[in-house]
Amino acid sequence: MKKILAFVSVLFILVLAACGGNDSSGDENTITVGASSVPHAEILEEAKPILEEEGVTLEIEPYEDYVLPNDDLASGELDANYFQHIPYLEQTINDTGYDLDYIDGIHIEPIGVYSQSIAGIDEIPDDTEVLLSNSVPDHGRILALFEDKGLIKLDENVERETATVEDIVENPKNLQFSPDYDPAMLPELYETEENTLVVINTNYAIGAELNPVDDAIFIEGKESQYVNVIAVKTEDKDNEALNTLVEVLQSEEIQDFILKEYEGAVVPVSGE
Repeated sequence: MKKILAFVSVLFILVLAACGGNDSSGDENTITVGASSVPHAEILEEAKPILEEEGVTLEIEPYEDYVLPNDDLASGELDANYFQHIPYLEQTINDTGYDLDYIDGIHIEPIGVYSQSIAGIDEIPDDTEVLLSNSVPDHGRILALFEDKGLIKLDENVERETATVEDIVENPKNLQFSPDYDPAMLPELYETEENTLVVINTNYAIGAELNPVDDAIFIEGKESQYVNVIAVKTEDKDNEALNTLVEVLQSEEIQDFILKEYEGAVVPVSGE
């Protein structure tokens, strides 16, 4: 009889444990978001206590590259990521077949052009080398910026968002575009390479203690279409906790933080 009672007790404990294991309600409100260290992870840290008040626990996973955050999102290691603009996400989906989407945009990081020895557009010498990242989705964006400043002209039959160096039809200064560099290397190249132009994404510029507004020779305007988004797996686009994250990031409190903290180098989507 004692053996039977012991067996029943063990069985009862196992059933309770199994029930507890299937109850994921506590995990549904914990989200893990991958983010570039600057500014994305910093913005998420500011949002963290506000999310706690909304019943959502935020875990932040910092990244220093542009590939792994989407790989880890697609594999399920992340619930969302926050580091990329829409053209980059779309290019990743086309290249990999990942079933990813985005909920909404949070901010724009105007891309800037820097130089140690060239002080302004009018001082750019002929044959100057322009160092770009090897991120293909950024090339059209960068070339469009150079066209806006009157430095080149692109083929009018080509969409500016997808333009490449081969689409340049006028280049009066014979600028030498070199789209070969890891974006994380560009701030170091800015420090070491003279008589060049270096195009640096704002998150890397800020990380190198450069202020795009003050230090860049020229920079995108805040009307840039390259808004940084909260990316998710398609099946999670309506996830309540992830949508709460977006609502908090778009709140006046966080948007004001972005404007104050980054002094125009990062522009909230609803910011002035």
